[in-house]
Amino acid sequence: MEVEKMDENEWKYHGEGNQSLVVSHCQRCVVLRFLKFPPNHNKTSEEILHHLQNIVDFGKHVMKQFFGENYVHHGEIIQLPLDFVRQLCLKIQPERPECRCDKDMDTLSGYAVCLPNLTRLQSLRFAEPRPILCIEIKPKCGFIPFSSHVSQEIKHKVCRYCMHQHLKVANGKWKRPSKYCPLDLFSGNKQRMHFALKSLLQEAQNNLKIFKNGELIYGCRDDQDCVSDWNELARHLKPFFFPCNGLVSGPHCTRTIVKELIHVITMTLLSSTDTCRAGDMKTVPISQGRSYCEASAFNKELVRNGKHKLESSGLPRGCLLYKTLQAQMLDMLDIEGLYPLYSRVEQYLEEFPEERSTLQIDGPYNEAFYEKLLDLSPEDDGTVAFALTKVQQYRIAMTAKDCSIMIALSPCLQDECSEQRPVVLTSKSRFTFSVSVLDLDLKPYESIPHQYKLDGEIVNYYLKNVQAKEDPVMSNLFKENEDCTLVLHKV
Repeated sequence: MEVEKMDENEWKYHGEGNQSLVVSHCQRCVVLRFLKFPPNHNKTSEEILHHLQNIVDFGKHVMKQFFGENYVHHGEIIQLPLDFVRQLCLKIQPERPECRCDKDMDTLSGYAVCLPNLTRLQSLRFAEPRPILCIEIKPKCGFIPFSSHVSQEIKHKVCRYCMHQHLKVANGKWKRPSKYCPLDLFSGNKQRMHFALKSLLQEAQNNLKIFKNGELIYGCRDDQDCVSDWNELARHLKPFFFPCNGLVSGPHCTRTIVKELIHVITMTLLSSTDTCRAGDMKTVPISQGRSYCEASAFNKELVRNGKHKLESSGLPRGCLLYKTLQAQMLDMLDIEGLYPLYSRVEQYLEEFPEERSTLQIDGPYNEAFYEKLLDLSPEDDGTVAFALTKVQQYRIAMTAKDCSIMIALSPCLQDECSEQRPVVLTSKSRFTFSVSVLDLDLKPYESIPHQYKLDGEIVNYYLKNVQAKEDPVMSNLFKENEDCTLVLHKV
């Protein structure tokens, strides 16, 4: 791609995270990802290049092994003319949220990662002539901790996401808690998945965004009026799901369109678009666990209706949700069991700081790094090697817990659909689609103490301010246990 020959006006602000900023091209299906730093940082161009190379290598050599070739797009590093980068930075600066402007886009090194624009279909190279709909979902952690190291029984009953919601509301992050529970989405049960997706649409927070032709049309606004926002969303979606005027009208129009959207998202999440076959597969039974959360609004509704039996259909083994859950379940010890092992590694590094590079804590993230992750032995032999393996597995799990799934949809006619392009049907339309995963940067080693502290804050707040007020009947909900199995695929 000859970026230097493109006018910077063809690029637009796309979004950003804690460490990077992304711009997308208006015509080509590509984005550029730049690192960002506090003002007056002292990072050299070589250090920035090394950082970006680690990001690319981690996606290529590690996360592709967990998720599969078709789902992970690691990108490539390119070097841009500095004048182009500076002009681009000036153009997009007014579009950046104020809360993100404490860090500046890297305009000194000229290095960036070039990636496909995942709001577009990945089966075509250039922008399609037809409109493209894209749904971005950040599903979060899809299982209840099963570790014997857990000190509070509530963590075996209520998922981290549902507990954290109450602390976030108390801290002013959100005005009200969401009814979304990740375990409902990861259940594979369509009724529970529909409820989870409807809850996400009602309270999107940071966990759901919808794009039309690359433009955000529905996202996280805490002050949003759900009814008016749904009506506006339905106006955007109606040409996709009901292309002929008059097919749906009246007060049920919005509800019907949203229902169609939820159906399409569910079917694509349960589909398998990765043709890679697993190689040697290791299956390790790790515990008895549960596939439901006692705080789930769906579960509480069952109780109100006099039902105490919850069906769990399970996820198809080839779908992205299944692969995501398996990577998340590398967190076998919970942060409470992991933190002492982290401390063991830290103590070793204090005595032998020169060993940090040998232990590959900061990379390189290559095939050797991935192979070490496959040791699932639960027996602690007291060595630094064992502790480090569990720490690295935890970092992978945390990455999978915070990733985003991108579902791109484009309407197609029956005679246009081929076997090479997957298709999902609705009552009046059919779509070709692609499913991808992004936000796969390895979680920092240094963030583990913060996660340990945050876990305690979440649990203590929930026990003190929420559980004590819950209806006692909920504590006896769903006492049956189900097997949890960790499956690693080498693809």
